[in-house]
Amino acid sequence: MYFVVRWRGDSPYSKHVHHVPGTTVLGWFQRAWHHENPETLIDTELDGGAYGFETIFEAIAEHDLPCPATTDELRELLLEHLWVEGDDDENFIQLDELSLRVRTDDDEVDLAYYFLDDALVTGAADRIAYLLHDTWPLPTGAAAPGTAFTHTVPVRAVSPVSGPDAVFAVRNCWKQIGHRDRNLDLHGAIVFPGVLLPDLATHLTGTDDTTAAGWTDDARLVRSLVGPGETDMVPAMRRYAALGGYDLSGPGWAAPDHEQILRRLPETAAAESRTDTSPHLAQAARYIDSFFGYDQLLLFDTRWAAAQPDLARSLLRYAAHWDPLHR
Repeated sequence: MYFVVRWRGDSPYSKHVHHVPGTTVLGWFQRAWHHENPETLIDTELDGGAYGFETIFEAIAEHDLPCPATTDELRELLLEHLWVEGDDDENFIQLDELSLRVRTDDDEVDLAYYFLDDALVTGAADRIAYLLHDTWPLPTGAAAPGTAFTHTVPVRAVSPVSGPDAVFAVRNCWKQIGHRDRNLDLHGAIVFPGVLLPDLATHLTGTDDTTAAGWTDDARLVRSLVGPGETDMVPAMRRYAALGGYDLSGPGWAAPDHEQILRRLPETAAAESRTDTSPHLAQAARYIDSFFGYDQLLLFDTRWAAAQPDLARSLLRYAAHWDPLHR
């Protein structure tokens, strides 16, 4: 079984992944239900668990709750006694035979945590491969020209240009442009159709009108990172990483310009930030501060996606919904 927390912290990907061998989701809860020291168990096996998770064990002790014999019984107990922040009709506790997925918040940002059976690693890889990846950086291999990549996740196209090639942009952040209070009410990835990553910088600098339909705030942010005459995305990713704790969600960043970013670099550069750029994948983990940790900007094209389709599809899903198993 895997336990994953999607939250602010010191991981470049803003998540922590822990494997608990030899158990299932229901089996872990049954073993932990009346453990003599559940806090120690959570610390040992789940690295402290997640914000609010301890409330189910507080309820067990207070009400002497019976140990669930089935997934249905566990679901009833969690729905009644596990604390989550959210409206009753938002379905922030999702449990099935192979997984538990929970969304809540810590009064500062949204967070989600997951118990995932080992069987999902292969059975739902196109949904959870990125969720389970927590080591920097992502693999950089690319498929041969002409290799197709398909997906079923909604994305936001910057322009109506068609063709088999495209660059996808995923920005995972704690303060989204225009949506600052609910960072897991996700907008989804943006896509620049008709171009591969090695040509994206030239494509962006040749774009005159970023107010046209399809140019979202995130798309304009990516455009603003590219300097005049630049022909690759390496400097752009370094600029993003160097922005440090600057708040990219405010109204001043609805249409940021390149010179504004350049002026910010000396005062906000963060040594903890990371970048890794290859021909078909560019990734930056921007260190904000000790409280928020990191956010991420990832750019990948169809050549990279075709070489690791499960990772690419699950990354697009990660940017579209807090629950990777959401239908």
